Amino acid sequence: MYVISSIACVFGLLLVTSAHILDDVLLIDGHNDLPNNLYLLLQNNLTNFHFDKNLTEDEVWGINKCNSCFTDLPRLKKGKVAAQFWVAYVSCAVQYKDALGKTIEQIDVIKRLIKKYPKDLVLATTVEDIKKAFVDKKIASLIGVEGGHSIDSRLGTLRMYYDLGVRYMTLTHSCNTPWADNSYVDDSRPVHNLTEFGKLVVKEMNRLGMLVDLSHVSHNVMNEAIKVSRAPVIFSHSAAYDLVPHNRNIPNDTLLLL
Repeated sequence: MYVISSIACVFGLLLVTSAHILDDVLLIDGHNDLPNNLYLLLQNNLTNFHFDKNLTEDEVWGINKCNSCFTDLPRLKKGKVAAQFWVAYVSCAVQYKDALGKTIEQIDVIKRLIKKYPKDLVLATTVEDIKKAFVDKKIASLIGVEGGHSIDSRLGTLRMYYDLGVRYMTLTHSCNTPWADNSYVDDSRPVHNLTEFGKLVVKEMNRLGMLVDLSHVSHNVMNEAIKVSRAPVIFSHSAAYDLVPHNRNIPNDTLLLL
């Protein structure tokens, strides 16, 4: 009992210390799938979505009702999140179909959510925007596109997303694009790595100032993209392979390249 109490005290002290640190240091969350839940549960209709309430026990959004619903403004504030990347994700099932249109709809619902809560959220597209939001005690809201299938193999679409406020793109989701392999290639599928067009995508993202996100891609694509990129890349939601040996995670040779 003494050991358990001691651990609890240490953990509590760490929480207090962390909270004080986050009063001065910006905490940026790189990946939040709330927009996809808005699509799945509300068809992107925000009329009856009360994001400013604690939704933990909500009949639709509560943790016992929705196993992927963890976000509301009270919890973001309690966690002292300074900036949040909201993800515009569409299923691989719409690749070669209407991925572009559906991605725009997800960007739209993110922007409408931000506008609905102007006292708490503000759209951010630059470092200066994030810093200003922190001073103003608002959550800087950034947009990421999860999956290169959303550009339909067109650099013009990539540039359009940037103009709409997108500041990172994950090169693949759980499906290959014609120009980059996803992580499941590391199991058994044919390997094409990052094609010449894929390298152009990375270079154009560099030119625009859009972060290259390497979560979900194959290990070879991770390494090739890092070598091609002239700007730092990110892994928005990945861990170290040695900690959890899953093909979604980052092996040591890639960590050394970083």
